[in-house]
Amino acid sequence: MRIFAIRDANDRSERDLAYLLYYEGDKRFYIELPEDADPWETPLLLSSFAEKGERSINSYWSKIWVQQRIVPTDRQNIVQILRDNGLKEYDEYDLLMLASGRCEQDDYYLVPIDENVLPQEVIQRFEKKIEDVVVLNNNCLLVFFRDGKVRKCDLNDHFKSNRKFSILEGRPDLFSRVRMQTGGHGVQWDDNLTIPDHVLYSMGEMIPLCADDFRSFASERVINAAEAAEILKCSRQYVNELVKTEKLHPIKTSPKNTLFLKSEVEKRNWI
Repeated sequence: MRIFAIRDANDRSERDLAYLLYYEGDKRFYIELPEDADPWETPLLLSSFAEKGERSINSYWSKIWVQQRIVPTDRQNIVQILRDNGLKEYDEYDLLMLASGRCEQDDYYLVPIDENVLPQEVIQRFEKKIEDVVVLNNNCLLVFFRDGKVRKCDLNDHFKSNRKFSILEGRPDLFSRVRMQTGGHGVQWDDNLTIPDHVLYSMGEMIPLCADDFRSFASERVINAAEAAEILKCSRQYVNELVKTEKLHPIKTSPKNTLFLKSEVEKRNWI
């Protein structure tokens, strides 16, 4: 993950107005706002989130903000532009970096920073990102968070108040396709059907886990070496090499098979 502070060139104090996160493996952008974000100073597209008290911007709107700062894909001379800048293909991140995030419409720019210099409140948000998610019956999810909390989230009320989720109601086959968003920033069924991590954290009910929950977890989130190779689009031999170099950690090993947590395998694609 790469992190950038978003700053205003007209601000001599060089305050961080927001933070752009980029996950290289999955090519996903997320934006985090400081707790004291001022809507009048926050970049225009992001100011509406600040007004509503939202501090974590999902990947869809974060990507829109990035796209507003780079040459669009439908530019007539796009091939020549890429060639002139030494780019072999259209890549949003590479185009954003050409001018450090600057564009003609405003005076904002990007500065690379380390995670350890982020404000404490932003770091605390990372501690509540999602580690894993398990599908339960009746539109419920069992969500595991990085701070060790496990919450059972009943999404029925959320679906009723957000009609875009109506496609999932009464369709357990579709509901079961939920997956973590890159970086644990929430869950999603597709790019338009997402629920942020902080929403799940606040709505979820702390519960003692029972045997059925663990059985569901094992059924949905434990995979063998062949399935791991399929997810990583690699050979079984390469999976074995990841184990040997301690880049993958099997939860059970036998002479005939090796089992992994699906979430750990999926995270290899983020790198």
